[in-house]
Amino acid sequence: MNRIRLMAACSACIVVALTGGGASAQDHAHGASGHSPFGAWGFDLAGRDTAVKPGDDFNEYANGTYLRTTEIPADKARFGPFDVLYENAQSQLKSIIETSAANPTNDNARKVGALYASFMDEARVEQLGAQPLAADLAAIKAVTDRSGIARLMGQSHSKFGGSLFGVDVFEDLQNPDLNSAYLGQGGLGLPDRDYYLKPDFASQREAYLAYLTRTLTAIGWTDPAKSASDILAFETKVAEKHWTTVERRQIDKIYNPTKVADLTTQAPGFDWAAFLDGAQIANVDTLVVMENTAIPGIAQVFAETPVETLKAWQASQLADQAAPYLSKAFVDSRFEFRGKTLRGQPENRPRWNRGVALVDGQLGEVLAQEYVRLHFPATSKAQMETLVGNISAAMTERLKNLDWMSEATRQQALYKMSKFGVKIGYPDKWRSYDGLELTANDLYGNVERSSAFEWAFKRAKIGQPVDPLEWGMTPQTVNAYYNPPRNEIVFPAAILQAPFFDPNADAAVNYGGIGAVIGHEITHGFDDQGRKSDGDGVLRDWWTPEDAARFEERAKVLGAIYDSLEPLPGMHVNGELTMGENIADLGGLLLALDAYHKSLNGQPAPVIDGLTGDQRVFLGPGEQSPGPFSFVVTTQRKTAGPLLARPFQQFKAD
Repeated sequence: MNRIRLMAACSACIVVALTGGGASAQDHAHGASGHSPFGAWGFDLAGRDTAVKPGDDFNEYANGTYLRTTEIPADKARFGPFDVLYENAQSQLKSIIETSAANPTNDNARKVGALYASFMDEARVEQLGAQPLAADLAAIKAVTDRSGIARLMGQSHSKFGGSLFGVDVFEDLQNPDLNSAYLGQGGLGLPDRDYYLKPDFASQREAYLAYLTRTLTAIGWTDPAKSASDILAFETKVAEKHWTTVERRQIDKIYNPTKVADLTTQAPGFDWAAFLDGAQIANVDTLVVMENTAIPGIAQVFAETPVETLKAWQASQLADQAAPYLSKAFVDSRFEFRGKTLRGQPENRPRWNRGVALVDGQLGEVLAQEYVRLHFPATSKAQMETLVGNISAAMTERLKNLDWMSEATRQQALYKMSKFGVKIGYPDKWRSYDGLELTANDLYGNVERSSAFEWAFKRAKIGQPVDPLEWGMTPQTVNAYYNPPRNEIVFPAAILQAPFFDPNADAAVNYGGIGAVIGHEITHGFDDQGRKSDGDGVLRDWWTPEDAARFEERAKVLGAIYDSLEPLPGMHVNGELTMGENIADLGGLLLALDAYHKSLNGQPAPVIDGLTGDQRVFLGPGEQSPGPFSFVVTTQRKTAGPLLARPFQQFKAD
């Protein structure tokens, strides 16, 4: 199913990171009140390499032994604190799912059991082979013109299939109380345009061509080798028109409201009416066009591509997306390319893991209700509320004391800080799944019906008021996010566990752990993209020109540090691409340190195992991305070929 995610600001704050200032906070208990699963006070000292001086290489000092001795599980491309918590959540969800399947006490539990059973019935999946694709493949083969292809692309929002353009529904960036439909670029089978255009990725392109050939052969497509070559050439032309990931994260550049009637003249060569009708949103008169200079070029490529190539491309997209729900031959072929080649992951996840992920993705808020009941105590929510208040106070104090910010901008910044919304643990209102039909003997149909159900839920929101109680993540998601148009920070229950947050850990470790995560998300609102929205979530420039220029100067300093990093020979970090996250990491840690200092109420911090309070804060596993300020214990496989910096800056976290 086609999904385009709105690239924008989920980063953090040079306002915090490159300035001084005080902090204000209250604290809970400072010593460990019990035994933490990560050492006596919340940090595993055995993972350190004390032969390395902290000032020479802090990551090696803090994590060196762990990094050298930890073996990455064969079904993973990386392994760190997020992965530990994710695996823990997966096991907890598996128990919930199996309980629901064994004893369905209501319709939601029956849905959970049916979806999981359909995935785990491997014998039936093998028996069916490619048969589930038959009707969708027939629809592709029946198309005779480009209008028919455009209609199929629209339909891909509610079923398996691909599209050069994706529509999604989010808050309107200049009217954040209403939902708008956003139109974005798509159409690539490889992760990013650079995979098509840079010589460094020649081996990945060769592997992709082989995968396309295998896929088309498996579905009985005519002349699969030639069709695969035509598809790669077509996608390369599309990639040439795409915006770069750096361009796509500019939140003010992606907001371009456009009348649908004007798309025909602005981006000719594509049947927009057929596309929108296929997506069941023919009544929408305005779309927020994101990559507005790329979309006309992509439409032109579409108009110049033979219909037979477009049909072959659509068939390959269909089979690629459906492969995880088909027989082992399809699953293995897809994993060989997308898992091993692109991610460096030696083995696929066990089937139960993949089944749990499917149920979690389609019925997330059903599972969430039981997950929260079993695994998120009310005391954790109360402690988090205190920590968020502490870190927020630290941010407010820093804003008050910035020596480079004018009073006019400062007042706007303080207003924004005062309007921050906070969501912790779980939603106050659960989503309904009434009307979604799932059966235990139809995996392919279950996934398509779930996709159609999800798309109907989204498209019904277009032009409607934003629901302030809605969440962008489920409680069992090990992550957190800042949402610019709502000006809110959200912390799902699953991340509020050790090693990030532990009620039995030393307070300094909690400040360096979840405190840094809180600071990371709070300061999203003031980073290089988040700063472009005001306290009410409206996309507008509320900075004086002089302050904006000073901010940009400081951002360039940090960006240059990251540009100089070379994780692998010949591969440098793109500081402009990772700017938001880099600022967030540094800002979040500084806020956590400020809040911890204030929490001591003028008393000296206790020394534990020879480590001062400040040292223990820095050992806390806060939310840092790769870089010189990163102390997260994460091991990463080396993939075949250069790595691209991931576009962290997403309007909704992934």
